[in-house]
Amino acid sequence: MNRESLLSNYIRPLFPIFILLAIFWGLELIDMALPNAWSLDSYGIKPRDASSLPNIFLSPVLHGGFAHVAANSVPFLVLGALIMWRSKLEFWLVTLWVTIIAGIGIWLTGASNSVHIGASGVVFGFFGFLLLLGWFERSPVSIARALIIAFLYGGLIWGVLPGQEGISWQGHLFGFIGGALCASWLARRERLGKSPIQDRIRLG
Repeated sequence: MNRESLLSNYIRPLFPIFILLAIFWGLELIDMALPNAWSLDSYGIKPRDASSLPNIFLSPVLHGGFAHVAANSVPFLVLGALIMWRSKLEFWLVTLWVTIIAGIGIWLTGASNSVHIGASGVVFGFFGFLLLLGWFERSPVSIARALIIAFLYGGLIWGVLPGQEGISWQGHLFGFIGGALCASWLARRERLGKSPIQDRIRLG
C-alpha cells in the first residue's frame, strides 16, 4: 500500500474524529480558564429537568477535567476509527443514535440533583455496536473485529453496573444498549438489501 492510498483510506476518513477530539480538549481548556460560576459543566444533562433536554447533544463534548478527557479520548479514537473505516455515514448514524439513547436514559434514570457530562456514553455505544455487530452480521470480518474489541476493551462491560461514586453508569448502560440496537438495525437492513450506508457504493 502506497502513501497516498494509506492517507486516502485510513487517515483522511478520521479527520472528523480528530476534530471532535480537538473540541473535547478545546472546551476543557476554556472551562479551566473560566470562573467556577461560568463553568461549562453546568450544561450537562440534569435528570428530569426539562430545560436540560437540549444538553443531551452538548454533554458528550464536556468533561470534568483533563484526566476525564484523556480517559475518553483514546477509546473514542480507536473504536470510532473502526466504525469510520467501515463507513462514514455509519459512524455518524451510530454517534447520533447512541448520543440520543444514552442522553434520554440518563435524563430518565439519573440521580436527582446530579449533572452528567462526558463522551463515555458514546464510547460505550461504539463498544456495544462493534461487539454486537459480530453477532448480528455473522461475517468473518465482523466476528474477528468483535473478538479484537472484546480482547482490547472487554473490561468496559463492568462500567454499565452501578458502583463507582461519581461515575455515570446510566450513560454507560444506555450508550451500550443504543450501540447494540443500532448494530441490530443496520445488520437487519443489510440482510434485507435496504442498507442506508450509501457511501460504500463505488461507481466505476
